Amino acid sequence: MPAYAVALMRSVNWNASIIEYIRKITRTLEPHSGRFLVHGDNPVVMDGEFTGHLVMIEFPTMKNARDWYFCKEYQEILAMRRYNSDSAVLLVDGVAPGYSASDLLKRY
Repeated sequence: MPAYAVALMRSVNWNASIIEYIRKITRTLEPHSGRFLVHGDNPVVMDGEFTGHLVMIEFPTMKNARDWYFCKEYQEILAMRRYNSDSAVLLVDGVAPGYSASDLLKRY
């Protein structure tokens, strides 16, 4: 089942350090089979409030996502994002094909 890294980038300080982070992040994804699905576009907010950018990276499994986040190569550049943005990063599992919203009710 796929897993996703989701970043809510509320604000970004565009400087040499964050530009270096952006130039290096793709290389950290490749060994873990990660690929960008959404990267930096301003979303069209349909309900509620959101300012900033959204980033979504797909991985084949949660293990791939975790291995990427904690790998040496990503850890070496992580501070560049943390110190130059107001952001939150989440790892979430995807759902299986054929999933229905009502499947969530089985947990409750």
